[in-house]
Amino acid sequence: MSLPTRSPGRALALLKAQARASAWPTDPSWPARLAEDLRELAANWRESAQVCADTAWAARAAGHSVLGLLGPEQVRAAGPDPVTERAYRHLYLSALRYDFRCRSLQAFVEQLPSRVGASLDCYSRALYAFALLGQSRHVGLAVMDEVLAAAGDHAKTRHVLLHGLWLGQDLDRGAERLLALSSGPPFDTGRDPNALFRMAGALRRLGRCDEGLAAIDRALELLPPGDITVHADLVRERSLTAAARDLHQRPQARTGGTAS
Repeated sequence: MSLPTRSPGRALALLKAQARASAWPTDPSWPARLAEDLRELAANWRESAQVCADTAWAARAAGHSVLGLLGPEQVRAAGPDPVTERAYRHLYLSALRYDFRCRSLQAFVEQLPSRVGASLDCYSRALYAFALLGQSRHVGLAVMDEVLAAAGDHAKTRHVLLHGLWLGQDLDRGAERLLALSSGPPFDTGRDPNALFRMAGALRRLGRCDEGLAAIDRALELLPPGDITVHADLVRERSLTAAARDLHQRPQARTGGTAS
């Protein structure tokens, strides 16, 4: 028996919902419109994560972050409909993640009503793990493992966890975990530039700078044209890795010499 797949018609409907939300980022009603579209489609958590994360990123890139439209109280009061409630939460938490507001993200999740917190979808829990990992809080590793077990190879979820591991500099075996996650499925094809970027950071931290440079160069080739923000991140990582390699390879300066 073959596994069920998302129909082309449904994929197109989700893309249309995302395009409609992204068309006018200055319109303060677009989050509500997107949530309504997802509710009408009865979007599951994976579909909501995909659409909301990408739309929140596009709004931020256009200079109109979701954080300028939604506050925590609005998100908490999104309504009893689970799809709408989840869409608002995905938009808001994704925006906090993109701005590295780990403490605010953690506080929002921990202040949710118990009934909501106990039934959080997998992507929301991944964003909570990101907040903990980004602060190098070791409890985030346990949350991450729980999310990985539930989410499987869902790329969006794994990208959130990669981001947290990359940001948290003082986690136990953080670089090794980052390398394992960035090179495992679904990134083991070596075709995802963002995963390669995270991999390069892990390799640099492990002192494997030549491998890190190779990963960055592959990512630069794979990056879609015109993605200015990610391109700048890749170039910055390449500079850091090259500097780390040069520092490691530089001969120790000899002391002493003849007196003048």
